Amino acid sequence: MALDTEKNSYTVIFSIIMVIVVGSILAGFANGLKPTIKANERYEKQQNILYAMGINENEGPNDVEFIPTDRVEAEFVKYIKKQFVIQGDEVIEDDQAYLIDIKKESAKAKDGDYQRRLPLFLGEKDGEEIYVMPVRGKGLWDAIWGFVAVDRTMKIQGVYFDHKAETPGLGAEIKQRFFMDDFTGESFLDDGVYSGIKVAKGNNDPKNEDKTDQEVDALAGATITGDGLSVMLQKDVKMYVSYFKKLK
Repeated sequence: MALDTEKNSYTVIFSIIMVIVVGSILAGFANGLKPTIKANERYEKQQNILYAMGINENEGPNDVEFIPTDRVEAEFVKYIKKQFVIQGDEVIEDDQAYLIDIKKESAKAKDGDYQRRLPLFLGEKDGEEIYVMPVRGKGLWDAIWGFVAVDRTMKIQGVYFDHKAETPGLGAEIKQRFFMDDFTGESFLDDGVYSGIKVAKGNNDPKNEDKTDQEVDALAGATITGDGLSVMLQKDVKMYVSYFKKLK
């Protein structure tokens, strides 16, 4: 007996079958791609940490070029000498610290009984120690994040910033070379006291030649993103101050 394809029941059953079949195929693809996705996440974090340290493929003055994925793991091991997890007064070495999800740690820390885990990376470049910290905050539309590299005195040696959904040509410019390079040489300490770094409008230093003012010139038309970045640097880097005080 031939099926009556004009019936509503046929359409419903056919739709259900198609949803199940397509859903199963997509689930299979997603499951099969999980190892690749996880590997790419690892590579990206390693690339970002190294970039903040000044380990990159930049050639031109405006380049933002990472170490390629086929070399980044070897370069990461070469330049990152130790990885730490700071939790309260405890500091332990952990060679998987770079995989800690700081977004999840921030959420857990809302519970007053939980001590947030803070990843910290000790690198070495040209014979000098460099410490790299992850930071995360809120821009105009969504999350912003990055890595900040400093020396023992908390003077910035380099940064890398990124965003999820900032406005192209405005807030999205936080990941451009001309902006990130301005942070190098600035210090989080003012006469030994932690003060953070502010992204400031009208700081009378458009070329960012003054490295003692704890300020970087803001991006035109990106006030809220700049304010979010200032807050991000202030609150996240501050959590590491006690560790750096113990280094002295």
